[in-house]
Amino acid sequence: MTESFPRLHARTRRFTLGVPRGFTISPDGGRVVFLRTRSGTDPVTCLWELDTVSGEERLVVDPHAMGAADEDLPAEERARRERSRESAGGVVAYATDGEVRQAVFALSGELHLAEIATGAVRTLRTRGGVIDPRLSPDGTRVAYVSAGALHVLDVATGEDRVLAAPEAEEVSYGLAEFIAAEEMDRMRGYWWAPSGDRLLVERADESPVDLWHIADPANPDRPAVPQRYPAAGTANADVSLFVLGLDGSRVAVPFVQEYLVTAAWNGHGLSIVTLSRDQRTMRLLAVDPETGATELVREDTDPAWVDIVTGVPGHLSDGRLVWAAVADGGHRLFIGDQPVTPPTLQVRAVLDVDGDTVLFQASTEPTEIQLWVYSGGSIRPVTTEAGVHTGRFAAGVTVVVRQSLDAEGASVAVVRPDRSPASIASVAERPGLEPRVSLVRAGSRGLSTAVVLPSWHVPGSARLPVLMDPYGGPHAQRVLAAGRMFLEPQWWADQGFAVIVADGRGTPGRGPAFEREMLHDFTLALEDQVDALQGVAALHPDDLDLSRVAIRGWSFGGYLAALAVLRRPDVFHAAVAGAPVTDWRLYDTCYTERYLGHPDEGHYEASSLIGDAEKLERPLLLVHGLADDNVVAAHTLRLSSALLGAGRPHTVLPLSGVTHMTPQEVVAENLLRLQLQFLTSSLGGEFPHHE
Repeated sequence: MTESFPRLHARTRRFTLGVPRGFTISPDGGRVVFLRTRSGTDPVTCLWELDTVSGEERLVVDPHAMGAADEDLPAEERARRERSRESAGGVVAYATDGEVRQAVFALSGELHLAEIATGAVRTLRTRGGVIDPRLSPDGTRVAYVSAGALHVLDVATGEDRVLAAPEAEEVSYGLAEFIAAEEMDRMRGYWWAPSGDRLLVERADESPVDLWHIADPANPDRPAVPQRYPAAGTANADVSLFVLGLDGSRVAVPFVQEYLVTAAWNGHGLSIVTLSRDQRTMRLLAVDPETGATELVREDTDPAWVDIVTGVPGHLSDGRLVWAAVADGGHRLFIGDQPVTPPTLQVRAVLDVDGDTVLFQASTEPTEIQLWVYSGGSIRPVTTEAGVHTGRFAAGVTVVVRQSLDAEGASVAVVRPDRSPASIASVAERPGLEPRVSLVRAGSRGLSTAVVLPSWHVPGSARLPVLMDPYGGPHAQRVLAAGRMFLEPQWWADQGFAVIVADGRGTPGRGPAFEREMLHDFTLALEDQVDALQGVAALHPDDLDLSRVAIRGWSFGGYLAALAVLRRPDVFHAAVAGAPVTDWRLYDTCYTERYLGHPDEGHYEASSLIGDAEKLERPLLLVHGLADDNVVAAHTLRLSSALLGAGRPHTVLPLSGVTHMTPQEVVAENLLRLQLQFLTSSLGGEFPHHE
């Protein structure tokens, strides 16, 4: 490695470039289409195809050759990529016809159609910048969104029709609204009928949503960017559904609950899933596309919240429902009305339903995610090796993606029942670190915890200053048996820290009861970090210096870092809080209300930071991107103002032009270095280092 880790970490987008992703298996099982950049430092994503019989790869679309390496994205596409945390460019998304013979994608707002077999690419003329193009199942038409209007383009004739045009500036057709994309993992706003003669389309009216402004103080000549932001307790976008026919017909699909979670349209009909504003009731509705009438198929309730599980609803070939829900204390897979997995196997997501086979992710150990299959009335594991697995299944072919602690990066195997597995290569850069990670159960609650020590450290030879490096928020994990999770922590460890990463209450993999302990009180996350620290100290009594403990984090982790030095200065001696939520009234409806309820219920003050400003007595560095439209910079600025008012010294690092992500190489590299400088100077004393 010729570059420093911080620079390489930034250039490789955290070592994600070059990793295969976005797999689509052809209906005959003979081909797998996927996305991958040409190298681990190339940010331009290409479209590839693997022959599952020969194992040979073929480049289908190379945006470099199309002159599209430097993209000029429509504003809506930039927003979509921010919501999906997409840091690469090029063909970052594509959609195929039913036979996987053609693929459509957008580059710099232009629409392109690729013949996968030949690699021939055509640019299709459109009326404006293209967002989220999708082929009809028969491949004869492409739907796309432009300036809030849903278009359908005839591939043969080039006729471009507007199927639905926005009635006002705040209205869009065919796009997922902010909450759906940011908090419900729904990135699309329309669905083709299997027949290809109509579409289910979302209409989102954002006019009820409060208007905020994202300013760019570094460039005062530029006007602030207006944004509709649904803060906790305020109005969401008004979302409605229509079945739009290519013949011009328009059928309303009414639903009464606040959130549209997802929709599915397959050979067994049209279904939608809705969720109440308090998120305690979820409904699965069957829809008659001719009339728009709905029929309740299933209703799930929970006194805390109902979990959104990706990949459902689905249907087996005989029409039985594939669903996932909490039952008897576990996250379980349902076929029809019956759970088919035990409560001890925590189902995480349904990946594919093909015929009578269901491929899903599940865990018995929270640090591991395995692939399982339901088929023929029973379940069986697809993977058993320790690690984190995901995949796809169709036509008897399984794509298995594995990450683990015993190998660098991700491996991708394509398994056919009639021959040896083929592989899809990862060309990601090697980080050049020697991992030294131990996964343990720490503290009185047996929390899943990673202990990362310097690669050169001899146990008992020196007491190391401690760096807690959590996310810590509900429904997200940092402690997984995957090496990529600990690349940055290992770099921190090699600077002389003992790094501790702990998943507390609220995190998935240990069952619904463990997750729901977070209800109405985010400060439990801090209790768990202290518990994990004490537990690790008991396991390593001669290796940790508890008189020098720092904590760092981003987003919820940033909130947790600031909370730590404000409320437990007896334990934490310095903190770096990146993009922290400091006042939960300023964060969005769906996430915040799921855990804290409506602001009027009185659970916000105890979990927010502004009122704790006068308690600060430890060094605190606040970092925030001024262009962040998720956790807006007002969070940091309001806490800073409160700290100033209380006479508490602190440091603020504003990042001009940076959003909730930090993809800019120089910013990302130097941000690591500045954090290191701040923490080492704040903790003081000698830092052990490699001789």
